[in-house]
Amino acid sequence: VMIIRIMGEGQYTVPDEIADRLNELDDALEEALADEAAFPAALTALLEAVRSEGEPLADEELVTSDVVLPASDATVAEVRALLTDEGLIPD
Repeated sequence: VMIIRIMGEGQYTVPDEIADRLNELDDALEEALADEAAFPAALTALLEAVRSEGEPLADEELVTSDVVLPASDATVAEVRALLTDEGLIPD
């Protein structure tokens, strides 16, 4: 299980079984950084996958996040600042 925080929203527990899907969406988001028209849809797809497949943690639960994702209204520059060599989500 991974703990993923969406900035400004909260944390989700996400099953390991969807890690490959999240990595695909992460790769698509990285590619979309070069195309501002495609960027919002790529970011939304990644965040929606976390929201739909994950279980929200209660706000009072304090757990260290394995992954921190940008808010849904993040800019290209903000997403670039969060990127590592493995993207946003480690492989």
